[in-house]
Parts: sequence; C-alpha cells; structure tokens
Amino acid sequence: MTEGALVCEKHPHRETSLRCNRCDKPICSECAVLTPVGYRCKECVRAQQSGFDTIRSVDYPIAFVVSLVGVGVGIYLLRFLGFWGLFLAPVIGGGLAEVLRKVISNRRSRRLPLVASIGGVVGVLPHLIPIVFTLFLGLFSGLGIAYFGRIAISALWPIAFGFLIISTLNYRIRGIRL
Repeated sequence: MTEGALVCEKHPHRETSLRCNRCDKPICSECAVLTPVGYRCKECVRAQQSGFDTIRSVDYPIAFVVSLVGVGVGIYLLRFLGFWGLFLAPVIGGGLAEVLRKVISNRRSRRLPLVASIGGVVGVLPHLIPIVFTLFLGLFSGLGIAYFGRIAISALWPIAFGFLIISTLNYRIRGIRL
C-alpha cells in the first residue's frame, strides 16, 4: 500500500478509490452498493430504506383480512365463468391490490406483499375443503378412478384462479423495489 492511500473502513487491507457519496466514507467494491445517484455504503442504504417503511402494525392484519376476503370472493365469482375466468383473474388481483392500497392509505413495507399473499392463500382454502371432503368420502364408498379424476380437475379451477389473483396482487403491491 502506498502512503496516503485510502483503505476500506470494513476491510483495512484493501486499497480503494471509492467513497460513499452520502457519508464520504472510503468503501471497497464489496462494500459499495450502486444506487441511481452513485455508490453508497451499506449502512447509508439501510438507513435510507428504513425511511420507506411507512406501515403501521395494525395494517398487517387489515391486509391479511382484505386479501383473504377478496381472493375468496373473487374465486367464488370466477367459478361461474369456468375457463374464461382465467382471463379475468389477473384483473381481479389488480383491483384487489388497489383496494388494499386505499384501505391502508398507501402505506408500504417490505413484508406487506408476503402478508397479503398469505391472506390470499388462506382465502383459497375454503374452496378446496368441499373437494377434499368429497374425495375423502369417495375413498370409502368404492367409487371408480373416473370419479376421482373429475374431482381432482374441479380442484384445479380454484387453485388456478387463486394463483393468478395472488400473483397479480403480490406484483402490484410490491410497487417500488429497493
């Protein structure tokens, strides 16, 4: 190392010419995070990201319930459309994301999409319970393989609708990625 050379604050054995453009701390290429405004240290990036987390703790249960009810009602309505519901399911997911944003007053968090998705998955389950119950009864009544095939295919509709609604909801709720 040459006299007066900059060294990384976390890795004192590494020479560097980079500095964090926020706190002016010397950083090596491993510690540098490229942002739209230049390189920053991980501490400054973490401090900036924490400012984007505006959600209140009460918003998580609200997001869970809104997703649960929205996905459940959406699947119920889409089952009447059959195949054509596959085209409408993403629209319902997008609308549900907008409803959720309004209900929680546009607050955001990194964990909000996960909570909304879990609520959506729980909203799918009531549609699968009758199918599982019917399959269970069919096991003891001696019905044929064709019966089980029809029941298994009927289980695919709520799963497909739920997947499309929840994936669209998750994508729309994520919004700005940090």
